[in-house]
Amino acid sequence: MEAEGRTNSNLKIRFREEGGRHWTNALPIGNGRLGAMICGNLHSETIHLNEDTLWTGTPADYTDSKAPQALSLVRNLVDRQHYPQATAAASALTGPNPSEAYQPLADIKLDFDYSHFTCAQQTYERELDLDTATVKVSYSVGDVQFKREHFASYPDQVIVTNISATQNAKLSFTLSLHSKLINQTYINGTNQIIMKGVCPAKRVSPQFQHSAQDTPQGIQFSAILDLNIGGTNGVISMLDDNKLKVEASDWAVFLLVASSSFSGPFTAPSDSKKDPTSECFGILSSINNVSYSDLYARHLNDYQDLFHRVSLKLPRSTQRNISEDSSLELERLAPTVADLSLVDSVTQVSTSDRVKSFQTDEDPSLVELLFQYGRYLLISSSRPGTQVANLQGIWNKDIEPVWDGAPHLNINLEMNYWPALPCNLSECQEPLLDYISSLSVNGSKTAYVNYQASGWVAHSKSDIWARTSAGHGDVLWALWPMGGAWLCTHLWEHYAYTMDKDFLKYKAYPIMEGCVSFLLSWLIEDNEGYLETNPSTSPEHSFIAPNGEPACVSQSSTMDVAIIHEVFSTFLSAAKVTGRTEDNIVKKVREAQPRLRPIYIAQDGSIMEWVKDFKDPEVHHRHLSHLFGLFPGHTITFENTPALFEAAEKSLYKRGEEGPGWSTTWKTACWARLQNSSNAYKMIKRLINLVDPDHETPFQGGLYSNLFAAHPPFQIDANFGFAAAVAEMLVQSTLSDLYLLPALPWEKWPNGSLKGLKARGGTTVNICWREGDLQEVSIWSEDQTRTTLRRRIHYRGTVITADLVSGVFYMFNGQLRCLKTCPFSEIACS
Repeated sequence: MEAEGRTNSNLKIRFREEGGRHWTNALPIGNGRLGAMICGNLHSETIHLNEDTLWTGTPADYTDSKAPQALSLVRNLVDRQHYPQATAAASALTGPNPSEAYQPLADIKLDFDYSHFTCAQQTYERELDLDTATVKVSYSVGDVQFKREHFASYPDQVIVTNISATQNAKLSFTLSLHSKLINQTYINGTNQIIMKGVCPAKRVSPQFQHSAQDTPQGIQFSAILDLNIGGTNGVISMLDDNKLKVEASDWAVFLLVASSSFSGPFTAPSDSKKDPTSECFGILSSINNVSYSDLYARHLNDYQDLFHRVSLKLPRSTQRNISEDSSLELERLAPTVADLSLVDSVTQVSTSDRVKSFQTDEDPSLVELLFQYGRYLLISSSRPGTQVANLQGIWNKDIEPVWDGAPHLNINLEMNYWPALPCNLSECQEPLLDYISSLSVNGSKTAYVNYQASGWVAHSKSDIWARTSAGHGDVLWALWPMGGAWLCTHLWEHYAYTMDKDFLKYKAYPIMEGCVSFLLSWLIEDNEGYLETNPSTSPEHSFIAPNGEPACVSQSSTMDVAIIHEVFSTFLSAAKVTGRTEDNIVKKVREAQPRLRPIYIAQDGSIMEWVKDFKDPEVHHRHLSHLFGLFPGHTITFENTPALFEAAEKSLYKRGEEGPGWSTTWKTACWARLQNSSNAYKMIKRLINLVDPDHETPFQGGLYSNLFAAHPPFQIDANFGFAAAVAEMLVQSTLSDLYLLPALPWEKWPNGSLKGLKARGGTTVNICWREGDLQEVSIWSEDQTRTTLRRRIHYRGTVITADLVSGVFYMFNGQLRCLKTCPFSEIACS
């Protein structure tokens, strides 16, 4: 809880210098659909823009009539244990064409007058305030202070920039709009720049000089930059037919709106009825009479409704005592004025300097910032009605982005949405749920033609057109038909956290049923009577075959089996909730699940990644595929599978600490699930290392100066994974059990509080702890039916069983006790 009249200084990413030439020095804003990167340069500023539907390509046929014959050959080779030959033959199952690529929209260019070259550098400040989702830039030129404010409004679907000066008639600049895509730009009236462009319908290299005449038409787009200025002396004039020149104004506000002709993954751009230019004018018309302050207020109300749901406080230390005869309210850990002064003194330094010093000072407030940054980025890149957050969220400057900026289904897309539910942002997961629905449509054709299977399938890499076939490229990563199945686990999780039975019954269950239908068709009986997957890979990892040659294709990889177990289990649970337990497909799942191969333990005590104990040529591989059952799955637990639980721990030690950012946060979450706070914290410390963009090392992980996570290069999944992993350290849950502070590194975070984290069963959790021990926890449900749930509440060996809707608990003599009940429900504790 913030002190009266103060903002939280800790929730700011600060720079003391311009963004310069490195894109990862810029600060991101977004409303789910529109994104911008603010460089904050003085004389010549660039604002990089994105719109989430700008992609190359058109809808495609993701089927291959030759695939069944190739599949038969691969299966035969695997059955004969000819794994290298099966790997080579499996290339016939990969796609002939690459997936499509995410495209940048445009750049806003601001060129200020020459006086800006004389800026007093010590006055320069640039910050992203996570509390308000606003980027601010301020500096002084002589005795004039200039300020810029930028935000992206979801309710009004506009990016807003406000530039002001402390003296009248001191603001002069030129404004222009540029794009790397084919476009035409012109001035409309006296104060608007209009851009109309088109994305390539086919992948085009940036080295290829193309024109509108020789490039097939893809998604069309429009952007309008609408400029208004203030002051009696201010003048706007046209420059070079496509720029606006502002002279002697007091302030300037410009609005950026953009739209495209994209009408969904199944409609060709040429068939779209959408007119992006008309849509842009419609948006501007709807806010024509809205003041800047009202635009900002509407943005703030919408954003903070989401962001303020969760608070995490990790103070460095506190001297306050706990009253012996009264409960500790969560607000008691709110910082005092002295505390805030300490926080301000720390956070006035640049964030990059804070990252540099973390290895020695281990400032817990930086962990707070990075945790909330993950939530901020999800709010900014994924909202109801938008596309899914891709490999870069929505922020991208290249027409050939690394890995196409595409959603990857073998970890990255799923990790993007790990924090949505526990971090109280379930609405932000809606684009993923819609995307899964689209994949199920295309995937049913791929399953039927390519594999002669029922249901639907999706592989490891997709795009805005909901591609479902195996990717174009190396079998090592391209041939992995479990992508759709992994995504289906998110459908059940959405229900588990929200308890929305209508969602489960009418949206989730039919999609899950289609996925299960494919899995039942895909499984074949082996010579030992098990149901196996064949061909099978462990994403992006190879093994050494018995003949000494490298291979990646075998049968029933551990990840395949773990995912299928998870899907089958959640499907059976969904059938029970929706009253479908007597359906024929449910009976088939009950029969099939016990026939899946067990997960094996290798001779060294770790979990085997493949069905045989093959030699691993890269024991420190970045993927943790064989640990899916531990996290994010639930089939490896201390209570139910203690031997596998122990083997999972050995597997993590064996994998080592090295790896890209997303691998580091996955390891953090796994250690948290193992309730190993020391190693979970060790991975946090490993991630918080500053990356020099001029001297990047592949797979090293780390953070850029704007706290974007690094592979390198930039991949946003680790930012999301970090928020989810920290949440997992503080609260874990099933529908029947709630674990409090299961992986709290109490030596590092001895005091703290959290508010608003979600747990399965539709419950919200607040926790306060002091000197490494839990002091008070409140648990409640917003279920309007006030359904009573029986929960086992765990803390350091203490277990309370409670029938509750809401309640408050506290520690007494080392034991967790009931303190008070909800006014509308009795709580029975034992």
